[in-house]
This record gives sequence, structure tokens and C-alpha cells, in this order.
Amino acid sequence: MNKGKEQTALVTGAGRRLGRNIALSLAKSGMNIIAHYSTSRQDAEETAKVAGESGVKAWAVGADFNEPEALAGFTKKCSGIAGSIGVLVNSASIFKHGHILDSPDSDYIENLRINALAPLELCRWFSKQCKSGVIINMLDARMDDYDKDHIPYALSKQALRTITRVLSIELAPRIRVNGVAPGLILPPAGQDIEYLEKRANTNPLQTWGSADDISEAVLYLINANFVTGQVIYVDGGRHLRGFSHAF
Repeated sequence: MNKGKEQTALVTGAGRRLGRNIALSLAKSGMNIIAHYSTSRQDAEETAKVAGESGVKAWAVGADFNEPEALAGFTKKCSGIAGSIGVLVNSASIFKHGHILDSPDSDYIENLRINALAPLELCRWFSKQCKSGVIINMLDARMDDYDKDHIPYALSKQALRTITRVLSIELAPRIRVNGVAPGLILPPAGQDIEYLEKRANTNPLQTWGSADDISEAVLYLINANFVTGQVIYVDGGRHLRGFSHAF
């Protein structure tokens, strides 16, 4: 990040959960914010409103990443309202149940399209519209687990990890590309804190993290000028237990 220079960050999936927290944290650090949403327009507009209270510019821009043709219009609109964008945080994703023996092809395609291919396309666009910048791809500590209940999702995040590593080489030295892999942070939609409490013993620290822990990792990577191609696991050490332990 170029200190002293006004920066604009595009955060996908910024209407809710981790994306919202990341967007607001970047706004507090002084960055202008484009808050992407798919279906959560009202939530993203609220994110943009709160971000603006930090004294920065903020916009909510919608696009359905399951529709490949929507990306071109989305990126054009982002460039039109903000000019050059210096930070891209790919946070938007879907998280659905799916087993390897009965998940239809459409589930794999949807997960790959939204969780991996849309971020890749945004990275390509990002690299063309700025001279230098930072990309942060939101991954998942489940990448290293045997999570039999979310196979299409896990494969899509593994693909995004590979994309992250390859792009860190392809886009260097102009653009740094890193990832953040959350572990036990927020309960899934429809669950409450009991979900976290039951799983606290699945990591060496025997607790769970907060959305702020994730945002701090993102901010670190944005400002870490000598770091690229890395994945920071914010998971209490969960990934150290290996493939044989599932959430």
C-alpha cells in the first residue's frame, strides 16, 4: 500500500459477515470502499453508509457472480465510479452442504464459478487497471481438512488457493497476492454461538476467533510490502491437525 496516497478497495461480499467487517476496517484505515453485493443490496448499502462515516468515499455495487456476463458490467461500473482501484479483497462466496457421492455437477460448477473463477476474473481485471496494488483472496482453513459435508465448496477454495499462489508469481512485482484462511470465526447462517462452543476443542488454542481477527490479517497483508504468495491461517492452529480431522 502506498502510504499517503488515497486508496480505493473493492471488497466483494461486503454486505454481511466477514466481508462487511473487512470493508469497515479498511474504511477506518482511510481507504475508499466499493462494497459489492449479490442479493444483499440493503446490507451493502448500510456497509457503504457506515464506511462513509469514517470520512472516506463508499459505494455499494451489485453483481451476481454466478452469471459470468455480469462481471464485465460490474468491473466497468467500479472503474467508472472510483477510477483506479489499489486493493482487491475477494470475500464473496457460497457455502452449501454437498457430499462427493451425491452432489450434482451443477453444485460443483456453481461453487467453482462463484468461489474461484469469479475471483480469478476480478484479479485479471484488477491487474489491467492499476500499475501496482494488492490482492487478498479469502480462503478457508477447511482446505486442509477432510470435510465430507462440503466437498464442492472445499474444492473451490482449494482452486482459489492455487490461483492465489500462481498469480503471486505472474503479477509480481507490480501486484502482491496473498490469502487469508479463517477457521472457527463465525457460525454458519442459521447457527448460533453454540456451534462455536461445540467446536472450540478442534484447534490447539481451544477457542474461536472474531471477525476483527480476520480484518487485522487483511490489513497486515495490505501493508506488508515484502510478503506475497502467502496464506495466513487465522484458525487457532486448526490446520496443524491435518487431513484426518474434520470440523
